[in-house]
Amino acid sequence: MNSIVLLGSTGSIGVNTLLIASKYSYRVEALVAGDNIELLNKQIEIYKPKFVGIRDKKKAHLVNHNNIYFGNGGIEEIIEKSQGQTVVNALVGYAGLLPTIKSIQMNKRVALANKESLVVAGEFIDTTNITPIDSEHFGLWYLLNNKPLKKLIITASGGAFRDWDIDKMKNASFSDALKHPNWSMGSKITIDSATMTNKLFELLEAKWLFNGSNIDAYIEKKSIIHALVEFRDGSTTAHFAGVDMKLPIAYALNQKIDDEILPHIDLLQMGEIEFQEIKEDRYPIWQIKDDILSNPHLGVVVNASNEEAIKLFSQEKCKFFEMSDIILDCYQKFNSIKANSIDDIIEIDREVREYINK
Repeated sequence: MNSIVLLGSTGSIGVNTLLIASKYSYRVEALVAGDNIELLNKQIEIYKPKFVGIRDKKKAHLVNHNNIYFGNGGIEEIIEKSQGQTVVNALVGYAGLLPTIKSIQMNKRVALANKESLVVAGEFIDTTNITPIDSEHFGLWYLLNNKPLKKLIITASGGAFRDWDIDKMKNASFSDALKHPNWSMGSKITIDSATMTNKLFELLEAKWLFNGSNIDAYIEKKSIIHALVEFRDGSTTAHFAGVDMKLPIAYALNQKIDDEILPHIDLLQMGEIEFQEIKEDRYPIWQIKDDILSNPHLGVVVNASNEEAIKLFSQEKCKFFEMSDIILDCYQKFNSIKANSIDDIIEIDREVREYINK
């Protein structure tokens, strides 16, 4: 029986991964979660993993398992000890980087939902054994068929404030930013969607996954079209699918799918589809889009500054647009920095966070 290691089991990607694992009779060899111990215990009861990982050792007594590992070191130990050849990395943020690297070092296949791994250290990661779980990158993967490419395009929902007046956005609260119009996601990715930082990350992820630099994104409010590919012959192909992550997860685990995972899109009920430009006045982070695609090594700077800016926004220590100001300031401050190793990545990440919090 095929088995998987699931990092981030209690988030939306993790929950959907377990549904797909059950559908295709995958054994869940390991579950790794953060603070939702109640849900983790329910998952342990159902899937009976050999290994369990949690963030905080102090909560070990709450976990109904006798083989528990802790923190980043514990995750790497689980990856080393596991027999399964597939690691689903659905961890949030920078925390997902070292598990991705460890999995590749162990020659395991990585079903990657942690886009920050490639944003931060794409130049040091061999993507040969990576299958993307992001709906946009899955759409690109699904469409590619060895034809001469011209351009890759992904879509954005526009986030919580896509229809707000810009003056009103200046005083938007953290709770306002969490009200995503299309998706139910964790707080970080929902904030990233509102600022469009998430889409900037996905452009970088696409660059590393598909070895291209002619990549762009447009707003498509219904989130029905996830990706498009322009070919050199002048044709463009789009990937339509429902707002559900089960499809990319199923392909990431199983590769070959011959049964229905999602209901088909009802084209007659879909209505009009409209594409809109991502404008810098509403999404200031977009002004570095072209530059960072030319200098993808600066992804570590953007990721670290973004995570710290979100913390400040959640604590009401900065306003909505000031998050982008913080990121853009760091991008300029650290513009000349260049990592030569993963150790350098870790040091740059530390320096950026220290600069913001000085």
